Amino acid sequence: MKKVSIFVDVQNIYYTTKQQFNSNFDYNKFWKLATHEREVVTAIAYTTNKGDSKQIQFQNILRGIGFDVKLKQFITRSDGSSKGDWDVGITIDIMEYANKSDVIVLASGDGDFDILIKKIRTLYNINTEIYGVSNLTANSLKNVTTHFFPINDGLILK
Repeated sequence: MKKVSIFVDVQNIYYTTKQQFNSNFDYNKFWKLATHEREVVTAIAYTTNKGDSKQIQFQNILRGIGFDVKLKQFITRSDGSSKGDWDVGITIDIMEYANKSDVIVLASGDGDFDILIKKIRTLYNINTEIYGVSNLTANSLKNVTTHFFPINDGLILK
């Protein structure tokens, strides 16, 4: 069996599926697809922590599926803008697990990850899979990955 490491940019997936489908991502179906006939090395979901009960329940659902949940405090700035970005953390973890995996799965449409995906494919000759909402995923990310899987109705909670 191939070894897979899975990384989910929860905020990106949440906002893109809401925008495109006005619904939520089905993490159970995603897990089944990404892990089918594969050995999971690691699976990490990166999200923000506001501490509300609905969010805690969601985090526990992710843990129940099999994800390690990494939390970053959600920051609201004095100008009203907010920050809860995990790009550096995701990058560090992918670099750490790339040489221990046959496949890296990243659920995100963020084009900032294109350099990372290109780098690990070059360094480790590794397959990569990107899951993202097609028209909200950076073309640069789609073009650099081994396989792009568009999030469609089959991966949305009904």
